[in-house]
Amino acid sequence: MSDDIIPVFDLGGVFVDWNPLYLFRKLFETEEEAQWFQDHICTLDWNLEFDAGDIYAEGVAKLITRFPRYWREIQAYDQRWKETLGGIIEGTVAIHDELVAADIPTFAITNFSWEKWVSCLPDWPFLEKFDGVVVSGLERLVKPDPRIYRVFCERYSLDPESCVFIDDNEINITSARKFGMKGIHFQDPAQLRAELIALGLPLKAS
Repeated sequence: MSDDIIPVFDLGGVFVDWNPLYLFRKLFETEEEAQWFQDHICTLDWNLEFDAGDIYAEGVAKLITRFPRYWREIQAYDQRWKETLGGIIEGTVAIHDELVAADIPTFAITNFSWEKWVSCLPDWPFLEKFDGVVVSGLERLVKPDPRIYRVFCERYSLDPESCVFIDDNEINITSARKFGMKGIHFQDPAQLRAELIALGLPLKAS
């Protein structure tokens, strides 16, 4: 039954196009320089430290002590962080709106700095439509750590088997499935819509 399935969404890559290279391409003259900077200085692993709860001002200051010649670009990662965002993935927003209109509870589990999470609330009106969100930076747990799924289920009194977790990162889906959730590896809104319909959720066929 559709009312037995609770959709639980990731945000980055599912609702919003996020890629630090969108910013780094503005800071460097060539694609090679921008990619090198992401691979060696402001890396995705370094970004994950903020998703795990570190404070931006402190993390930026520490990194500048290691790479002082890049102080401008490293500071930009904090001060111009919103330039790492592309557009909203409107097809996902439309799916979410249909679920909300059908009185289906919806939730999110996101790897996100708590500082940046708060800053996005005015820009992303779809956030306030969720029945609850677990933000990694506040829990100091990041996906794919299975403990973040446990925190979510305990907080909202949900059985993992009643949840379907939607993420663009297959590693996170694998972890959620091991915890007992259903999983959908997000490719695009049309694929997501079809898979949710197959689970019995009341969505219009595309």
